[in-house]
Amino acid sequence: MLVIQASLVKSQNMDISLLNKFNPNTGVENPAWKFVSNNAVYISAATPLTLMAIGIANHDQKLKQVAFNTGIALVGNTAITMIMKNSIQRQRPFVTWGDKVLLQGNTSPTDYSFPSGHTSTAFSVATSVSMAYPKWYVIAPSFAFAGATAYSRMYRGAHYPTDVLCGMVVGSGSAYLTNKLQKMMFRKRMTRQARVAALEQANYQTAAY
Repeated sequence: MLVIQASLVKSQNMDISLLNKFNPNTGVENPAWKFVSNNAVYISAATPLTLMAIGIANHDQKLKQVAFNTGIALVGNTAITMIMKNSIQRQRPFVTWGDKVLLQGNTSPTDYSFPSGHTSTAFSVATSVSMAYPKWYVIAPSFAFAGATAYSRMYRGAHYPTDVLCGMVVGSGSAYLTNKLQKMMFRKRMTRQARVAALEQANYQTAAY
């Protein structure tokens, strides 16, 4: 037990030491990081809605499916993130380490710290879109925005580096699993339809004779 406690303390100290390299601790927030931090969730949530609207307008079935998958991944990601936050109940770094970490800006988060919800949301969308369209001009900006979101949360003093790292894993993982499950369900549906079609064809040929 003492070994475990010592390991946790050492890990926590490393976490706060690394965070101090990102958090300016001045109280004056950079406008660019402020914008990313404050709008990351809204932009991420708007992505599947925008994709669906464009897909409907252009009668693009694939784009509509991508929008649906992205939305489902976001819902799953949000559920996992909130369950982890309320189960682990890690306090924000500016609360625990008020003498070392200063929250940038005037808005103070009231929920728990681990994992970073902003980060998991941004990485969920980035992974979903990138898996659907594996082109550099989709992947690069998607993950650049997700990475900027992760950095902005540490810069702001709202999250530890481990909060952000876990957010990346949860977000990307939820999107990956959603994509794989959707493909599995699609293959099963196509196989079932093929079997029905083959059975109907066999019945038709039997009736013809």
